This record gives sequence, C-alpha cells and structure tokens, in this order.
Amino acid sequence: MDREIKLDKSWLEVMADEFEKPYMAELQQFLIEEKNRGKTIFPREQERFHALKKTPFNKVKAVILGQDPYHGDGQAHGLCFSVQKGIKPPPSLVNIYKEMGTDLGLTPPDHGCLDKWADQGILMLNAVLTVEAHKAGSHQKKGWENFTDRIIRELENRKKNLVFILWGSYARKKGSFIRKDRHMVIEGPHPSPLSSYRGFFGSRPFSRTNDYLRETGQSEIDWKI
Repeated sequence: MDREIKLDKSWLEVMADEFEKPYMAELQQFLIEEKNRGKTIFPREQERFHALKKTPFNKVKAVILGQDPYHGDGQAHGLCFSVQKGIKPPPSLVNIYKEMGTDLGLTPPDHGCLDKWADQGILMLNAVLTVEAHKAGSHQKKGWENFTDRIIRELENRKKNLVFILWGSYARKKGSFIRKDRHMVIEGPHPSPLSSYRGFFGSRPFSRTNDYLRETGQSEIDWKI
C-alpha cells in the first residue's frame, strides 16, 4: 500500500508485515485502476486509515465494527457510522443517538462526527475501508476484509478485557472467533431502520460498555459528543 498513508506507529509495529502481502499489492492496484477510470472513491485517500490514526493500538479499549464506508458525497471519513461535521447524520447514526439518549440520558448532538469516541480508545472500524461513490458494497471482497480480520485478531490475542460491539449479522460473523471469556462481546441488531426494531433499542450498549470497563479497572467512556 501507499507508504504516504501513515498509521499511528503502534499499529505499524503490529501490522507492518501485512502491507507486504500480495493481496495488499493487488488491492492497491485495484484502487489505482479505479481512480484512473475516473471513479470517485470514498473516503478520501488520506482518510482511509483514519480509524488507525485516531486510535493507537495501545489505547484501544473498545471496538465498534461496521461494514462499509458511507457512499454518499462528503459522508465517509474513515470511522464507521461517523460522518463529517456539516453532513446530516444518516439513519443508522440517528438511531445510535436515540439509544444513547435512552441508555444514558444524553441529548443527541447536532452533528455526526464520532472523533471524540475514537480519541478515547474506541476503534471505529469498518470491515471494508473504501467504496465507490453511490455504490454500496462495491469494494467488498477486494482484500480489505483480510486486513481488518488481522486487526481484530491482533487485538483479540494481544490485549485483554476489550469491549467488542457487534451490530448486525455481518459484524457478528466477522467477530465470531472473539473469546468471550477474555473480552466483553456486545451483540445486537444493526441500528439501521430496517432492523433496529428487532432489539437494538433497549440493548443499552453504552452503559454496558462502561460497566465492564469499570469492573475491569479501566476508565469509562464519555459518550457525550
């Protein structure tokens, strides 16, 4: 991959050899060819690894796992479920805010940028880190899944007492190997309006995360944005 894309050094220490694998070269070539065809790719190149810049490996306390970046103009900036300030929060994020309000009594912010969560040790990781504009899922099975599987496995093996928040069947399947005797795994329906009514509302993931962090001697997350 492009060495101009810089990660936090703690991630490079863990993941450096992954960038040398053939599939990563093939993925980089795919992205170059798509760009040369005039296709718009989200997020911007300098933001593809934003989650790994904002949340160093040694600071991770929790992981929220998404699937693909948002594919609308100006939305994706490298954190799952998050959008840039000035962009209307998408429906899934609106529902996340609703549950946060019910769970913790917090008033939803007037923006959708979740940088503050990432700064506190929440790795906001999409399984696939790029997407073609206005084509959901267009970069699936191009190699990103291998890369993010490695991220999850390194966290699972090298750390203890993390909280993994897995919303929806895709995230639950991707995180199926996480040892629940070693970490806290919070599973539930996806916050999308298509599935949130199946049990996302009332699942209290925010207070449950803080309860576990407190019980394991870690500082709680300030979920207020």
